[in-house]
Amino acid sequence: MSQAPVSFLERLSARWRDHHTLLCVGLDPDPARLPRPLAGRPDALFEFCRDIVDATADLACAFKPQVAYFAAQRAEDQLEALIGHIHARHRGVPVILDAKHGDIGPTAEQYAREAFERYRADAVTLSPLMGLDSIEPFLQRPEHGAFLLCRTSNSGGSQLQMLDVGGERLYERIARLAVTDWNINGQLGLVVGATYPQDLARVRAIAAQLPLLVPGIGAQGGDLDATLRAGLGADGAGLVISSSRAILYAGSEESFALQARQVAVETRDRIEAVRAALAGT
Repeated sequence: MSQAPVSFLERLSARWRDHHTLLCVGLDPDPARLPRPLAGRPDALFEFCRDIVDATADLACAFKPQVAYFAAQRAEDQLEALIGHIHARHRGVPVILDAKHGDIGPTAEQYAREAFERYRADAVTLSPLMGLDSIEPFLQRPEHGAFLLCRTSNSGGSQLQMLDVGGERLYERIARLAVTDWNINGQLGLVVGATYPQDLARVRAIAAQLPLLVPGIGAQGGDLDATLRAGLGADGAGLVISSSRAILYAGSEESFALQARQVAVETRDRIEAVRAALAGT
């Protein structure tokens, strides 16, 4: 009798629990910023990200490749190869495909096939602006997860996310729906930026059990201490704290992967130090 596949949240929870890390390494390979030894190579995006992955896998609760950086270079095959490499070499580290899809009907179904069948991601980021219709096709595979844009780290997000919708902010409504009507397969999470810790705390109050994908602690200036204080779950986990550029571009020569690892170690250790301090208060 075959066993049911391990779900995304089971994989993620195992990383939190067994590897003591909330750090998600974002993979956003900008050709203009690649290390000089990789310049001009036909598979440069794959080679760059592969080396970063191999150098940081033991420190990461997840990897988050951004589709656009590969698609813009006609390098979707390199993205496929990268995710295949993660699954083969670093089993148990889930892959969150950062795609922010938000269409409906057959188009959404095709996006779901692309994310979960072509790229073999464990979870995907989605825009919920078109409602459940845009989310449901991604929830038909009970082992796969999805993170819904909720209170994003960019300042322009306030133009919509802070609108009053019947006595609560739009981002609060999204969080409430993610906990209730929309969480069909129990694998939903929310994207909440580190740049708005008060709003992060509000989302956590509404969605006590949901995983929160938190960008914005690096180049965008989010406060890590405030993020952890606002967003940790009751079990001291529950956060996927994403760092991309600070880790990816820590070095520009042949030692780029080692320098990326050093920054990842520092980030992971700082997160763990704050977690320990908060647990002791």
